[in-house]
Amino acid sequence: MEEEESKGEVKHIVLAKFKESVSEEEIQESIKQYANLVNLVPSMNSFSWGKDLSKENMQQGFTHVFESRFESTQGVAEYVSHPSHVEYATLLLSQLDNVIVVDYKPTHTCRVVHL
Repeated sequence: MEEEESKGEVKHIVLAKFKESVSEEEIQESIKQYANLVNLVPSMNSFSWGKDLSKENMQQGFTHVFESRFESTQGVAEYVSHPSHVEYATLLLSQLDNVIVVDYKPTHTCRVVHL
């Protein structure tokens, strides 16, 4: 049962609040390094990111969202312990005031069809 639960796509979500002392250029360089992990960590299938656009004012200072996709929970575990990730995570964490990390398995995608 446990092996079965580890299979299937897993999304790794990081919400980041950068320190005010970190420049926009440093943030962009950090994001480039994060994106390059796709080329260095075999279990990492994709990476995307964006800046908060919410008008609800509930983001609690978090400005950036990073999403990585993996084929399984084992893939996430391999990513977390990979030396390239460990090195990058140390750099990223030094630039952040706060961070939230969530891993989840998507259950169902609903699409609205407009006629």
